[in-house]
Amino acid sequence: MGWVVPGLGHWIIGEKGRGALILGGVVFLWASGLLIGGIDSVDKSEDKLWFYAQAGSGPIAFVVDGLNDRLIKSGSWGEMLDAPKAGRQVSSYKSIAQMNEYGTLFTALAGLMNVVALLDAGSRPGANRRQKVVTT
Repeated sequence: MGWVVPGLGHWIIGEKGRGALILGGVVFLWASGLLIGGIDSVDKSEDKLWFYAQAGSGPIAFVVDGLNDRLIKSGSWGEMLDAPKAGRQVSSYKSIAQMNEYGTLFTALAGLMNVVALLDAGSRPGANRRQKVVTT
């Protein structure tokens, strides 16, 4: 469940504070990455390795990649410009240079952070499974 909604795995096992912090961290990194690099910073076809890291944060990566394909790459937003080095046309809204790289990095870090949280939630005993320590 932590893959679908970051932090939900911890929430389910009873660690609600930790789950809320994980959700806040992943959402903050995703929002920062999209504000810096735009939705073009999530691109399954051009940045496949980075997308694997971004997909760790759940369905949001696939939704943003789909928006990138439908809005930016199709030319629905902005005009299509010739890009001789790429050998194709690109949208005038395509993010470039360091801004795209920073956006890609932030969203990939969000995905990797969520993968670590998933592993942590899977290895922790739930609140109802904890053994009570008897002191004598």
